Amino acid sequence: KSGVNTAQLGSVIEDTIVDLGFRPIVNLTGHGVARYIAHTHPSIPNRRIDHGSVLTAGDVIAIEPFATDGAGKIIDGSWAEIFSVIGNKPVRLPAARNLLKEIEPYRMLPFAKRWLKTEKLDFALMQLAKSGVITSYPVLKEVAGGLVSQAEHTLIVTEDGCQVTTL
Repeated sequence: KSGVNTAQLGSVIEDTIVDLGFRPIVNLTGHGVARYIAHTHPSIPNRRIDHGSVLTAGDVIAIEPFATDGAGKIIDGSWAEIFSVIGNKPVRLPAARNLLKEIEPYRMLPFAKRWLKTEKLDFALMQLAKSGVITSYPVLKEVAGGLVSQAEHTLIVTEDGCQVTTL
């Protein structure tokens, strides 16, 4: 509810994960959500922290507890499956132009490679990334090879509680 500090949420998340016999992923967080912006302020930690942000009525947040049976830290893998548009530059290759048309409806929201049908897809993605039109989000992996679980609820903070918008 309004007035709750995100540090309090982090403490509850960590305690719950540890009580179940796992470790929280310390370098991933939940986050704020805004129109056409999937990740914004404030961060919602998966662990105990000293200082957080105070939530106010109307804030929209995604609480994403990440737990593992491994070391509790994530690193980037060697390939990507998720992308998003970060710029608007002309491209000359037909496959890249076709891909630009196909991803236009996503605006700045992330999209998955498996959703796309453009021919020469890998080449077109590489060209758009090289030209600074899209960015990639590498597959994440746990440093000790542990299994990772993730759940997510998006909610709207209200004066006296919250309204959960996910099932």
